[in-house]
Amino acid sequence: MITVDYRDDVAVVRLSRSVTNALNLELVNQLRDTLERIEHDPNVCGLVLGTSSDKFFSIGFDIPQLFDLTRKEFEIFYRAINRTCLDLYTMPKPTVAALTGHAIAGGCILALCCDDRFIADGRKLMGLNEIKLGVPVPYVADCVLQDLVGVQKAREIIDGGEFYAAEASLWMGMVDQVLPLEQVVPRSIEKVRLADASSREAFEQTKRVRVAAIEAQVLARQEEETQLFMERWYSDEARERLREAMEKF
Repeated sequence: MITVDYRDDVAVVRLSRSVTNALNLELVNQLRDTLERIEHDPNVCGLVLGTSSDKFFSIGFDIPQLFDLTRKEFEIFYRAINRTCLDLYTMPKPTVAALTGHAIAGGCILALCCDDRFIADGRKLMGLNEIKLGVPVPYVADCVLQDLVGVQKAREIIDGGEFYAAEASLWMGMVDQVLPLEQVVPRSIEKVRLADASSREAFEQTKRVRVAAIEAQVLARQEEETQLFMERWYSDEARERLREAMEKF
């Protein structure tokens, strides 16, 4: 479900679970293991997180597979995806999301947890539609998005639950550049190398300072927010909306 292509000292990590890269426990665990391996590899200066599909970066949670899980089983998945997002966000090496396809819900969250996001031009959609499914945006995503785009735009993105095309995502501050499709991955690799070029140790220290407040905020409320999400996921309203979403999945 994960492939890694090394371009000299840059790891290009691709989500490779069919076309949509729907997030289930196996994919999330493979991604977390890959992140850990790259973090501790002295020969790798950073990573580009992309996809094997030009249609989807990721559609988000695999709702059809997750819907019938027991509360205990779903909680294991939910904790795993949140931990993986936080690991990606705090990765001490430069990270760039290469968005050659739609980044929806959980896929959008993974992209937000990278240092930079480059998206292909045209109708490549990005957004957090959790509210339309009757569940809140996971707390880690809420914190990261507010820090990235500011409180006002974060509220618009989260409360509206809309999907934004590439140029709109740029205007909202969710992505850093809109590029022709064929340039997204090469430019992402260049960005990783540029970030690492002067001093790897200085970059690590600078990033550690930058992400520390959000990391502490997320960890401090992790248990409370997990239980709140669980209650909403199994609420009657969310069950009905998730069933409707499965029909379109």
